[in-house]
Amino acid sequence: MIFLNMIFSPQSKVWIYQSNRRFTDQETSEIQDILNDFVAQWTAHGHQLKAKAEVFHQYFIVLTVDQDVANATGCSIDASVRVIKDIESKFGLDLFDRFNMAYKIDDDVHVATKEDFETLISIKKIGLDTIVFNNLVQTLEDFEQKWEVPLQDSWHKNIFAEQLGS
Repeated sequence: MIFLNMIFSPQSKVWIYQSNRRFTDQETSEIQDILNDFVAQWTAHGHQLKAKAEVFHQYFIVLTVDQDVANATGCSIDASVRVIKDIESKFGLDLFDRFNMAYKIDDDVHVATKEDFETLISIKKIGLDTIVFNNLVQTLEDFEQKWEVPLQDSWHKNIFAEQLGS
């Protein structure tokens, strides 16, 4: 059962995994197939989860579970982490490094280490208006409204205040 075209509650739970590098077109297709197979059988205590998994910008894997239908549980979350780790291993990716920063320049997504991101701010390649990705969002509503935001409206502003001169 795949819920790709169904409507999900705005309060659906969201998990975002960001890659350290861009997926190739072939990898994107294969990763999406793996994710589709996973969500088709993803259950919690024997109940099918109303879930979807999508690849965005060839960098992000986003899992969504509508908890109005059935709640994701510890075991079901562990299963999702296992599939992400399998993808990571199969494609030679790092999907768990929270110190990689993703940002957009001219609608093109880039990922940099925290140190490189600081340098890009220092040399004014990244500023308060640069779009950054807030992978800490937890609901579908926040994902849709607060995932891609100007740096000045994100938690990044506090972390990089010194480099920004704030």
